[in-house]
Parts: sequence; C-alpha cells; structure tokens
Amino acid sequence: QVQLVESGGGLVKAGGSLRLSCAASGLTFSNFAMGWFRQTPGKEREFVAGIRWTGGRTIYADSVKDRFTISRDNAKNIMYLQMNSLKPEDTAVYYCAAGFGVGNPRGKNEYGNWGQGTQVLVSS
Repeated sequence: QVQLVESGGGLVKAGGSLRLSCAASGLTFSNFAMGWFRQTPGKEREFVAGIRWTGGRTIYADSVKDRFTISRDNAKNIMYLQMNSLKPEDTAVYYCAAGFGVGNPRGKNEYGNWGQGTQVLVSS
C-alpha cells in the first residue's frame, strides 16, 4: 500500500520561499512518476510540477516555471518542491501524488495515490 505524507507548508510573505517535502512508502523501484498539485476553494486541482522517479526528468506548469524546483532523493524516497519568489496567487493546499504508467504527467487522473495535502499561505 502506497502512503504519501506532505510537510513544509506554512505562512510566508510574497517574495519568500518554502520547501515542501513528500515522504513516500510502499513504492517499488519501477517506472513511476510523482508530482505536485494544488487546489484552492471552488477550483479544480491543478498541476504544479512532476518528476519521473528513474531518470529524474521534470516538467512544470507555466505559472511556476523558473520559480519552483521539483526534485527527489531516491535513497530516502522523498520528493521535494522548492518554491521561491512566492506570490499570493500561489496560496493553495498542495498535494503530493504518485502514479504508475503515467502518460500525461499534467493530468490529475493519471495519479492513483495522493497525500493529505499541506497548506501554503502567501501574504501580500
């Protein structure tokens, strides 16, 4: 059984930084991908960043490209999202996701496993 646990959320001023972590368990060494999504009240969950575990290829939403960096520690089974130059628009609950046989990493339906979410609040 796959378990994903996010941490690192909090309150930060615009222009500041946060690093989110996702600790994974139950994942076997295989061709799987992980990603970060975010959601605000009244809106659908949207793609933020994704990474292929083996090889480490990454992809980003246009809204966060050059500001956010996704990475993974293979030995520790931890995925990170380094968020710099934060904007109030980045305020959301951030979710960690994992999936096998992911075709389109931007699609939330491609991921079968999700964390509980961690809140990020960016003040102006």
